[in-house]
Amino acid sequence: MRTKELNKSLIKMNANLPNELKTFVGNASRLKQILFETKKCFEDINNSGRFDGTQIIDAELLKEEELEITSLIKNPPTIVIFGQTPYAKSRIVNELFSKNIFPPLEENSDVKLRMVRIFHGDKNSLSLTLPDDFDLVDNLEAYNGPWNTIPRADLEIPAGNKSDEASGLAVMEVTQNHPLLQFGAHIVVSPSHQEDQFEDIVKKCIENATPIIVYGFASDMLNEVDVLELSLLRKLTNFEPIFFVRVPPTGSRTVDTDPPDGAPREVSPESSNTNLSSVVSADNSPSAKNSHNAKHVSLVYEQLQRLGYLNLDPEMKQFKKNYYDVESIFVEKFTDFSPRMAGFVKKILQSYAVNASSVLNNSHTRCLNKFILSAFDMARDMLITPKKLEFAREKEEELYKSLLKISVSKLDEIKELISTTISMIRSCLIAEAAEFEFIGIDLDENRGVSTAKELQACTEQIREMVLSRLNHAIAGKLVSSVDILRDSYTGTLTRCLESLETMDKENPEGAKTTDAFKQILNAAYTVEITVRSSSSFIKNILEKMKQLVQSMPWKSSPAIDSEWKKKVASEMLNSLSESRLAKSIASQIKERLNKSHESFSNALRQLETRHSGRLDKIEEHRLKLRKVHAPRLAKLALESTSLKDVILFGMPVMGREIGRGQYGVVYSCDTWGKYSPCAIKSVVPPDDKHWNDLALEFFYTKNISEHDRIVMLRGSVIDYMYGGGTSPAVLLVMERLQRDLYTAIKQGLDWVSRIQVAIDVVEGLRFLHSQGLVHRDVKLKNVLLDKENRGKITDLGFCKPEAMMSGSIVGTPIHMAPELFTGHYDNSVDVYAFGILFWYVCAGHVRLPNAFEQCANKDQLWQSVKKGLRPEQPPNTSEDCWVLMQGCWEGEPSKRPFFGDVEDTLKVILEKNKRRAASAAAAEKKTGTNDRRNRTSGSPRLKQISPNR
Repeated sequence: MRTKELNKSLIKMNANLPNELKTFVGNASRLKQILFETKKCFEDINNSGRFDGTQIIDAELLKEEELEITSLIKNPPTIVIFGQTPYAKSRIVNELFSKNIFPPLEENSDVKLRMVRIFHGDKNSLSLTLPDDFDLVDNLEAYNGPWNTIPRADLEIPAGNKSDEASGLAVMEVTQNHPLLQFGAHIVVSPSHQEDQFEDIVKKCIENATPIIVYGFASDMLNEVDVLELSLLRKLTNFEPIFFVRVPPTGSRTVDTDPPDGAPREVSPESSNTNLSSVVSADNSPSAKNSHNAKHVSLVYEQLQRLGYLNLDPEMKQFKKNYYDVESIFVEKFTDFSPRMAGFVKKILQSYAVNASSVLNNSHTRCLNKFILSAFDMARDMLITPKKLEFAREKEEELYKSLLKISVSKLDEIKELISTTISMIRSCLIAEAAEFEFIGIDLDENRGVSTAKELQACTEQIREMVLSRLNHAIAGKLVSSVDILRDSYTGTLTRCLESLETMDKENPEGAKTTDAFKQILNAAYTVEITVRSSSSFIKNILEKMKQLVQSMPWKSSPAIDSEWKKKVASEMLNSLSESRLAKSIASQIKERLNKSHESFSNALRQLETRHSGRLDKIEEHRLKLRKVHAPRLAKLALESTSLKDVILFGMPVMGREIGRGQYGVVYSCDTWGKYSPCAIKSVVPPDDKHWNDLALEFFYTKNISEHDRIVMLRGSVIDYMYGGGTSPAVLLVMERLQRDLYTAIKQGLDWVSRIQVAIDVVEGLRFLHSQGLVHRDVKLKNVLLDKENRGKITDLGFCKPEAMMSGSIVGTPIHMAPELFTGHYDNSVDVYAFGILFWYVCAGHVRLPNAFEQCANKDQLWQSVKKGLRPEQPPNTSEDCWVLMQGCWEGEPSKRPFFGDVEDTLKVILEKNKRRAASAAAAEKKTGTNDRRNRTSGSPRLKQISPNR
């Protein structure tokens, strides 16, 4: 009986294990193709994403990500066998092949085995290979004739042959034509070794391999060396799970008797907590104490538990964080090895494939999110830059006109300012002139000069001093009169110019141009008439003032003393004309303002031209990002996540057809993975455009956070064999609901429930808008209802981030806002579409509005909508509902209400109708009671009976 069961399990394992290996190799091949296309896509993106010396669009596959993926693709799945003894390892090898590959070994044999690597070949072969890939020429036993079992003499390391170290280091490579190996799998058997060689042995065994580790123990407990090696093995393999199996004694293919009650039979992560408890408590049970076998197996289990292999404590998982984890397995009965091994291999290979595909998908998602952010930045730049240029022009114009008004219309104020200033500082100027020391003039002992030229020089120096002091004072007063005006304009204008300078990176001279803007701004509008300034404005004013005093008569050869200096200064001040000086100052302010204004305008036009070219290039990049890079990368993201989903959950089993749309068919599905029930949307994209649209739909929908008012996308699977492999089908797995709003209204959904669904739709759309998404196809059939008649939005096929919209005309004709036809629109198109949907909610039927019914075709409908055609007011619709829907379908997008306000209005309407319904129900109940009372009081027979009751 046991032999039959054993044969069945071996047959099952022989069928399952190769299939799992075949599936893994197929998944690795698909992953390799996706990785190749990803690297090529990233390279194209980076080559075309440079602009103005900056990488504005980039895509990067991190080195550690690529290493994890390529290690899975390049390294074959390899069953690596460790064990306490050569006997244990040989039994495991023979069990895997269901025949004797290794020669029979004694349980307590001290034979020293070589490292053995077994892989596929058309015929049996055997060779010895050194670590540097040289074949070792040796007279092996296997060369003497055909063999099925590896000759023991070849398998053993020659004892006492110290002179031939190469023979001891050689790896035995064996080829077998066996189903277990035909899909590229290898089997590696660890060699016998010294205690200090274990680390090198492990590294050598798992090198260039995708390891599946098996450990066999044959003794009753792990000795000290075993414990140390297993502890080291955890670290060297990065805490990979291990399949532990108890190998029976020599001459036995199975355990002859079942272990006594209470003894552990098998422990694995799939075991329940109850089973785990029974194993731990087995040592203390009477039956376990009476059972030698059970006691020692429990000791091995406890040792492995202490080492952390079988510990289910979450803290032990912190060392290795995968997307899909597998725990170690402990198998006591060798008869369970084959079926359990197939399941373990499946989960290990699933873990490797899921982790690698998740890593690749993360790189896709990361780059796509960067694309969306870049698109938003580009859109913002294209929107803001023209506004900044216009702002700079308007503010400079206002400042120019304001200052020009001061110079032209306030001449009397400037004249009064000059007169007041001279009066205030006159005595100080004369006193300062008396103390003035001449520069470069030598006075004689009588403080006189010898020539008229020297006298003229003395006079000029006094004039220069007086005029400089006067000029400084007048300038200070003049500047203070325009300080407030200057500050209110120049601050914001300067910041605007600095921002434009930052964006104008295309031209190396851009910064210089903007710096010139700021210099013009400072020179033209700060109006600082100081002696320290070198501006032509100040020099011209000084020249004018000197001309006014040059015609004054001066005495020749006076004594150049303090009195003379005072007199020169006083007479010069007396000779000044406030009117002429005011006109001179005003004229030069006006002249300078005009020149500066003209220079500013010319420079601004040049910058505007450069920005226009820059924005054209940005729009070109943005268009390529939307039309080429993002769809291409989204398709790869769809493929990588679909690979992960099919590895985890397999192909969904589709039931009956429950819906059909323009781009696919929807089927029912009882269970897929952990989700039940499901709906499967099957789409066969006919060309690249549809592939791109579908991939982007999947990406945006899959990455939306869980929300009660959105139908969530649970996963995807690509059926590459659909249509004979020529036209793959994409299966999108979604949660399944009862019916859509179109059907519900048709079936007579009550008014209060319809209002609640309208609120649900608004909540869902508000959530999408908060994520930066625009639905663009809001209609009755895209609202699904659950068992409680609560609404959820579905079919996000046209849903996109606002910055990624290309202006395509999409949607359902009667729900499309007028601006959709211009190609320039925003998320307010969803508000318009909701207004039309709300009309149906209020109307209580699914027939077209009469206004739309009159249109012969959709082109006529669109033309009429653009001219202002809207649905008529449904019968019996309250005024607040009518006003709300009219506001939603306003022709001007900016006049439409926000969804927050729409939701508040709908909630008020809902509460009002609930109260009205409650009042009506109470009134009906009261009326029914009164009717019964009246009928009772009108019956003579009941009147007679009533008292007796």
